[in-house]
Amino acid sequence: MGPRIGKYGPDGKPRAIQGHNIALAALGVFILWFGWFGFNPGSTTVGNGEIGRVAVTTNLSAAAGAIAAMLTAWAILKKPDASMMLNGALAGLVAITAPCYTVSPVGALIIGLTAGMLVVLSVLFIDRVLKIDDPVGAISVHGVCGAFGTLAVGLFNIKGGLFYGGGSKLLGIQAIGVLTAFVWAFGLGLALFFTIKKIIGLRVTEEEELQGLDIGEHGMEAYSGFQIFTNT
Repeated sequence: MGPRIGKYGPDGKPRAIQGHNIALAALGVFILWFGWFGFNPGSTTVGNGEIGRVAVTTNLSAAAGAIAAMLTAWAILKKPDASMMLNGALAGLVAITAPCYTVSPVGALIIGLTAGMLVVLSVLFIDRVLKIDDPVGAISVHGVCGAFGTLAVGLFNIKGGLFYGGGSKLLGIQAIGVLTAFVWAFGLGLALFFTIKKIIGLRVTEEEELQGLDIGEHGMEAYSGFQIFTNT
């Protein structure tokens, strides 16, 4: 699709396009965080103490991810960026999903801390070096930290993990899984979106992009007087 209009200046440097409402973004993250307790603990499909243990590892990783992302962003950007902190919580949740049942609480903390740092570095690398416009850091949260979480099974699994004396066999299996998922998702996605681009197109017109799709698709603004354009 290419970057949004105005994302990169003539010199190629990225420009921040601020989100509309950081409070609503935070609410969305906390709703996701809450829902993850149904996703991870609920996947045990049994009503015993295992649910509680998985809930603990899930929550620890998310909290550690938020803190690590905030501190990492603070160190690099000189400000404790709230959006990075929210992505850090999601990064911790994504990273702990694969190993949530098989790691200790300490392992979950380490996974969350690593994911929180990794997501900030990944967002900045993709934005500044690769120059890919990812408005919400989805590649970093779900792609990069998802891959890390899958590999974390081979590192922190109490039974068979590399850090618990299990050797590299499990880590190798997880690495094959990551590579397979990447080839499938990237390959199929590339073919699908290339086809859509050729048939009907992926982007709206420049005018619609500047005005916003509330006007283009619904004929009204999200908030009265929110922008200088009209729907007439």
